[in-house]
Amino acid sequence: MISIVGSGRVGSSIAFLCVSHGLDDVLLVNRDRKKAIGEALDIASAIPANSKFSISGTDDYSRLSGSNVVVIAASVSMYKKARTENIDAQVKMIKEIAQQIKKYCPSAIVLIVSNPLDVLTYFFQKETNFDRFKVIGIASSLDSSRFRYYISETLSVPQSSISNAIVLGEHGDSMVPVFSGVKVGGNPLFSMIDTRDVITENVRNYWKKLRNYKSRSQFGIAKNTFDVINSILQKNNLEIPVSVVLNGEYGESDVAMGVPVKIDQNGISEIQKIKLDDTESSSLKKSSAKIRTLIQSIHT
Repeated sequence: MISIVGSGRVGSSIAFLCVSHGLDDVLLVNRDRKKAIGEALDIASAIPANSKFSISGTDDYSRLSGSNVVVIAASVSMYKKARTENIDAQVKMIKEIAQQIKKYCPSAIVLIVSNPLDVLTYFFQKETNFDRFKVIGIASSLDSSRFRYYISETLSVPQSSISNAIVLGEHGDSMVPVFSGVKVGGNPLFSMIDTRDVITENVRNYWKKLRNYKSRSQFGIAKNTFDVINSILQKNNLEIPVSVVLNGEYGESDVAMGVPVKIDQNGISEIQKIKLDDTESSSLKKSSAKIRTLIQSIHT
């Protein structure tokens, strides 16, 4: 069973993808029971005729029992200027949810999409003491999709011609697009652009531009989260960047941030080491320092 805590736009979009692909039974959990049931009733109409799975909604955390994967897409309120708005309240929320998951489905793999992503991934893992490779923050893969999009737009090339476009570090203003390994049509990206500054700023501010046109993003993060769920349940290996609590990798410990990993049916199977140039290494240090400062600022 796939359980999704939070039935807003993101949570319901993830549920829709899981249900419409006949991936597994889905449970929507929301503090507003009617909201969870309503979204489940709507999404139920998308169940394929040949699917044996269904979807339901509840406010009862005890129904998490038996979950293989739990996605946390809940939020106390919508942020407007920065993902770190309401950080204390969000950390308080994640700790409360963590206790429910620890109580009812302690063997589940947990995917976190709520913001501030890296901080919440860190506190969830510390609150539950779950294996750090089973607590996965989904965001860097979304940032990587946005990175690839802006390279495509800048060079007027199809995204399919772009490889190794990944983003590491914070899911926030200090995120680090890794230009040095990107190839376009087999050629190094640096042979085609003069500076990394414009694309970096565009990637970091993607969500702000999107908010000029709609209230919040939902489909990109839903697809990236679905890909991870699909990898776990279908036992297919997936290589993407995700946020995970580090223990010496990239010279960092006791902090969660986006790094490249391999994912399989058991969660993260390996944190991959990739080569960074001096600019990227320095930027990643600054990004981890920012996340650590945010973690230390929490007063809950």
